[in-house]
Amino acid sequence: MSTTESDTVRDRVVTAREAMTPGQMAATLAFAAAIAFALIFVQEPLVHDSMHNFRHAAGITCH
Repeated sequence: MSTTESDTVRDRVVTAREAMTPGQMAATLAFAAAIAFALIFVQEPLVHDSMHNFRHAAGITCH
């Protein structure tokens, strides 16, 4: 990739498809779904805050 091109989500998805096996993709999707479920439905304040802080530490912007 040249310096004038920007890295897009589509580029990252294509790279992931080329580098990951179907099992790895399924495991990644399952993990992401579990984290999303927990963040949406677990509203116990300590658990919710802990996961929220983890998400920020992982570099995910949520607000």
